[in-house]
Amino acid sequence: MWADHAIWWQVYPLGFTGAEKDARTSVVHRLARLENWLDYAIELGCSGLLLGPVFASETHGYDTVDHFRIDPRLGDDADFDQLVARAHDRGLRIALDGVFNHVARSFSGPGEWFRRGPDGTLGTFEGHEHLLALDHRQPAVAQYVTDVLSHWLDRGVDAWRLDAAYAVPPEFWRTVLPRERYPDAWFFGEVIHGDYAGYVAKSGLDSVTQYELWKAIWSSLNDGNFFELAYALGRHDELFDGFVPQTFVGNHDVTRLATRLEDGRHLGHALAILFAVGGVPSVYYGDEQAFRGLKEDRAGGDDAIRPAFPDTPSELAADGWPTYRLHQRLIGVRRRNSWLTRGRTTVEHLSNQVVALRTVGSGRSVLLLLNISDQAERFPVDATGLTIGTQPETGVSAEDPLVVPAHSWRLLTSP
Repeated sequence: MWADHAIWWQVYPLGFTGAEKDARTSVVHRLARLENWLDYAIELGCSGLLLGPVFASETHGYDTVDHFRIDPRLGDDADFDQLVARAHDRGLRIALDGVFNHVARSFSGPGEWFRRGPDGTLGTFEGHEHLLALDHRQPAVAQYVTDVLSHWLDRGVDAWRLDAAYAVPPEFWRTVLPRERYPDAWFFGEVIHGDYAGYVAKSGLDSVTQYELWKAIWSSLNDGNFFELAYALGRHDELFDGFVPQTFVGNHDVTRLATRLEDGRHLGHALAILFAVGGVPSVYYGDEQAFRGLKEDRAGGDDAIRPAFPDTPSELAADGWPTYRLHQRLIGVRRRNSWLTRGRTTVEHLSNQVVALRTVGSGRSVLLLLNISDQAERFPVDATGLTIGTQPETGVSAEDPLVVPAHSWRLLTSP
């Protein structure tokens, strides 16, 4: 399936275009600004554009008012159709973010569409009074979701991210996904914790978000505890018996990686893990430029991680481009070894601050050597038949590929 070759560039359009705080109700044609960044995404190495909410909403997009209408702060149907066409012309797939667990209070659905408490009060999503939870037991709700999915797939969309899927009964998705009509569409759900494999099996989704691995990557680097990463990778490996997880080190809901990491020297380590293990990876816009941003639990607490981008890539600050080039090198290895999507990873050498990870598949392998200690490390592993695929641009000698300097890393690949 085409998703085995997908690498997503995730964009939150309302923030990216500076539209979120615009209170006007007239149509403003901002989606066209994304067209200036399609080649940037391709040059990064991505093959798909994963869009945050684009439907009419009250504020941040996850409070949908009308799933059949483009948010006027972003544009209209013609703007959307043009963006899809321009992306497809370049070979980029398009994924949309669908919020079907809850809607805005001003959503016009009938009263029986909403969950209610024992006292008859309307149910809300995780205590957010402006977000009303849909009742997924109602056939009309299921039909509505199917109609929305189909409408935009008809308009050229290739995939759907299903927001807050963890709050929706998994069996619901089996009743609404239009598989027969769109056999090539790819559907993945936002699942933060719990039984990933069980949710996929019950729901019929193609994938879910791998938050457990996301947490283990930055946490193990901050704590100097690669045993946490090794444990998470063991669980990650088991998932491939049933599905390929969607992997990431940043997204629209979490503190930026460059802010989360306590030692900036370990940014490359985190990225190397992402691209050297199995999964369908995504890069959150700005992370490829080492953007910083802290998510806070308050009104407006997402603003720092959902910033506006300039009109064109040439306007980005110069100090972010080395991180962009690092992404290019790692994604380049990934694309030359597309089997990595379903690769299985084993830990071949492990201590608190040193780990060797070997990912294998299709008769090939890559070997990732990570060192976050204060001294050089020679890894006691077999690298027969492997050569240096990529490494930090500076400060790493290649005389012995198994010797990795302090706070550095190396990725060895098959020729």
